[in-house]
Amino acid sequence: MTSSATPVEHLDVVIVGAGISGIGAAYYLQRDHPQRSFALLEARGTSGGTWDLFRYPGIRSDSDLHTFGYEFKPWRDRQSIADAPRILSYLRETVAENGLEERIRHHRKVVGVSWSSAEARWTVDVEHTDTGERSTLTAGWVFVAGGYYRYDEGFTPHFEGRERFRGPIVHPQHWPADLDHTGKRVLVIGSGATAVTLVPAMAGTAAHVTMLQRTPSYVLPVPREDKIAPLLRKWFGEERGYALTRRKNIAQQRLIWSFCQKHPKAARRLIRKINTKMLPEGYAVDEHFNPPYDPWDQRMCAVPDGDLFRAIRAGDASVVTDRIATFTENGVLLESGRELEADVIVTATGLNVQAFGGLRPVVDGRQVELSETVAYKGMMLSGVPNLAFAIGYTNSSWTLKVGLLCEHFCRLLRYMDEHGYDTCTPEPADPDMPTRPFLDFAAGYIQRAVDALPRQGDRMPWLTSVHYHSDVKLLRADSVADPELSFTRAAVPAAAVSA
Repeated sequence: MTSSATPVEHLDVVIVGAGISGIGAAYYLQRDHPQRSFALLEARGTSGGTWDLFRYPGIRSDSDLHTFGYEFKPWRDRQSIADAPRILSYLRETVAENGLEERIRHHRKVVGVSWSSAEARWTVDVEHTDTGERSTLTAGWVFVAGGYYRYDEGFTPHFEGRERFRGPIVHPQHWPADLDHTGKRVLVIGSGATAVTLVPAMAGTAAHVTMLQRTPSYVLPVPREDKIAPLLRKWFGEERGYALTRRKNIAQQRLIWSFCQKHPKAARRLIRKINTKMLPEGYAVDEHFNPPYDPWDQRMCAVPDGDLFRAIRAGDASVVTDRIATFTENGVLLESGRELEADVIVTATGLNVQAFGGLRPVVDGRQVELSETVAYKGMMLSGVPNLAFAIGYTNSSWTLKVGLLCEHFCRLLRYMDEHGYDTCTPEPADPDMPTRPFLDFAAGYIQRAVDALPRQGDRMPWLTSVHYHSDVKLLRADSVADPELSFTRAAVPAAAVSA
């Protein structure tokens, strides 16, 4: 008797997501393990992740691209703080130059992953977002590179009377292509990186742009172009010049962060002095640009060439610090009694954090509760075999850590090959080890989701490092073998399972 069942495709590695992290993971995997089969499963119809999804005016990075870009691919553009089209072009160049397009499967959303210890493999359930079909494949490893927020919706708090407003209300995550703000009064609600990007970008053509914030953020002007980078490329060549620029900027990021952590009062005074110099004389700096928390308790907002301050000086933009009592037909009424009139309202109120793209792994029939797991080296979960994930830094360029994680992942695969292992599971030696939130960060979007995220421990390798040079030692130099990493062989050989 013959079976008519279609064989289930098996891959060595499934990478979830074809954004900046997934593309980087694919590069390292192909470079270090050319014999391995893998695919990137991307829910959307295009690659690029964040840099393709967001289309609001002025969308750009808030880290320099010499560190936000890949270590293996020099950033050659004159913009260091770069706009989204340039970043997207860079990512797609990376895909093309390394032949990765054939590895990307678009319109494939991973909706479930289930591990079998007996077979040492994941069963991956996939939804075809273009047709609604479902399919299944199996994989030795799952590498989750889908970012940290929900792609289908941004965060918008409840606003009393929202339905009364007669104009359009837009969230930056879902910017309408046909929205024309020319000559209109625009109200941007928010004070984070998105808001400080939107305000100067819209101010050039709007009648006026007002940024309404409940609480100020720290805002620092940074050069859009790195004047030293082209000199280093000229003197040392493309590759070496990029490496030196990258090293310089890593040190600069670290210096600023460390100074703010060690000397918060001095840092606050210095930032205030810079802001005062860039704002109109007599401006209420303490009301609008002096947060109640210390520098780097939340991520600081970078404004290239001080564009936000220039828009305020020119009279094209203004900042109001107050709370909304209710929306009205013509704008919003503040708790102070003042009404801000607007033709367009933009709710730059943040993201919805979602770990693992909403995936809830199942291990041997038991669903894993992420909040009950502890992160191992910031890239695996306690008790969950053969699953890695990419979460970058919150206090410097995201990709700096992701690159190290990808390298470590490839080293881990090589170690398993050399020793004949097919299963790798992090297990704390002390099950009663004290834990704390995975991300010790005060930002609202993190705090809203912190209880649903994995935890971190009180010692290495269960601490979530936020220091690049410490991670270089941990993830690039140290051995992948670890007493708290369990390596085993499956009871059923893979060949027997596939037969």
